[in-house]
Amino acid sequence: MARPEQVLLLEPQHELKFRGKRGEGPLPNELFLNSLVFFFTGPFSDVVTTNLKLSNPTDRNVCFKVKTTAPRRYCVRPNSGIIDAGTSINVSVMLQPFDYDPNEKSKHKFMVQSMLAPPDMTDMEGVWKEAKPDELMDSKLRCVFEMPLDMEKTHDMESNKMMSSSLLKSDSAMPVKSMSSTLDDGEVKKIMEECKRLQMEAQRLREENKQIREDDGLRMRKSNMMSSQHAAMGIKKEEGLSIRSLALIVLLFVMGLIVGKLVL
Repeated sequence: MARPEQVLLLEPQHELKFRGKRGEGPLPNELFLNSLVFFFTGPFSDVVTTNLKLSNPTDRNVCFKVKTTAPRRYCVRPNSGIIDAGTSINVSVMLQPFDYDPNEKSKHKFMVQSMLAPPDMTDMEGVWKEAKPDELMDSKLRCVFEMPLDMEKTHDMESNKMMSSSLLKSDSAMPVKSMSSTLDDGEVKKIMEECKRLQMEAQRLREENKQIREDDGLRMRKSNMMSSQHAAMGIKKEEGLSIRSLALIVLLFVMGLIVGKLVL
């Protein structure tokens, strides 16, 4: 079920703007809370207040509440009450001191909730608790942080410096490309021919290296074969000598036996 349209008139209607202040002196402002000292710097180092006007154009009293998504960051006075028929009220929204970061987007929002007050109302909290969803009306506002004018100019100058430095970096990379584009066709052709010649020379050297490796391998195989053949011949020669020696020994032994028998 859609909620009823807001009967209160809000001024401003959509945004709560908080303009920072430029510090007056080298030291940051001090905020004393619970006997502790907190130091804040930047344009929001002090309390910044903005006003929200709520008007009741109806002929009935209206109850209201002001809520925020960041209750610790804001102090709202009054944050609830009753607006009589045909009257208005000013709500002070006080932004508490904090360290401002210009690169951080504010996502804080406020909501003004209202409902028509019963004629015999005695307990406002009880009325809020017993209210039905179709009796509640609300309006939402977002928070906007505004820099002081002099600091805003400084921030813009810093942004412009960053942009100009990035442009200078990109421009410094352009001469290399422009130099390559200024070469004429004759120079390009010479460079291409030189590259082709170097590639052919490299290919020839690779082939020669491959042929040398193959020749070395063939020589190694031949030398291994010749050494194995010489070794086999030496073994056969040694075997022949050993057989002759054995035959000579046998012959001498036989001759010794024959001589011995003759002598006897």
